[in-house]
Amino acid sequence: MAASLNWWYDFYKLLCGIFNCWHQVCLIESSNKIYKMKNLILSITALFITLSVSSQTIVDAAASNKDFSTLVTALKAADLVGALSGEWPYTVFAPNNDAFEKIDSETLGSLLKPENVGALSNILTYHVVSGKLMASDVTKALKDGYGRVKLTALNGQTFVARSKGGKIFLKDQNGDMSEVIATDVVGTNGVIHVIDSVIMPE
Repeated sequence: MAASLNWWYDFYKLLCGIFNCWHQVCLIESSNKIYKMKNLILSITALFITLSVSSQTIVDAAASNKDFSTLVTALKAADLVGALSGEWPYTVFAPNNDAFEKIDSETLGSLLKPENVGALSNILTYHVVSGKLMASDVTKALKDGYGRVKLTALNGQTFVARSKGGKIFLKDQNGDMSEVIATDVVGTNGVIHVIDSVIMPE
């Protein structure tokens, strides 16, 4: 009788052990499913953020940065927002607010007036080059050009990019220099490089 009871007890323990193993497996599978679901949600969120950022045009990118508020105001005044929001890729050497502050306030105010839209457009398009030139492209061109490369802007005039002391400068038609202080702000239709002074055409 005792042997019979021991057998049933051992069998009971075996069943309990099997049930416990099955339960642990279920917990692991459930945990894995939750982990995989969390990863899926994180991946979808990251993709959504990436798509949101990459869906910005270069004008959108400038408008979302408070350091370009004067530039955006000027683009609107010159009616260039639509032109620079199209699909064609552009490279914009964008003056930040500090760059515009170097211009006499009376002169800048005059340029923003409707009657001077032609002059303003000429200045702004002088900062835009057709095609998407990343910083690496400019650096390579400078290397191939022995530290100097001439670029043609949308207004038809040229300016010169030069490398000096590991930095890149733009020399305008008047011989004045502007330093490139930030690069590769990418939009769907081009790229922005930030400069510290407004370059002027003839």
